Amino acid sequence: MSEVENNEAVAESAVQAEAANTAGLTISDLSALKQIVAVAQSRGAFKAEEMEIVGSVYNKLNAFLTSLAPEADTEDTTEEETSSEE
Repeated sequence: MSEVENNEAVAESAVQAEAANTAGLTISDLSALKQIVAVAQSRGAFKAEEMEIVGSVYNKLNAFLTSLAPEADTEDTTEEETSSEE
């Protein structure tokens, strides 16, 4: 990774961390919210005319969480490699 890409990644992480601290939301909170929406939908909590809006927000939330998943997978892989080398 070049120095510029590394600096951009660090800056992006800092922005995400600051946004999370400001809002008081964590990735775990957003993941829980995704599960809450799925359970509420399966229990019929939303009217038919509301499903488009709920689905749209759910899809955006899912895409956001999925975009963060490769970072977590990379960290897990790095930790596993370090552990196996010992």
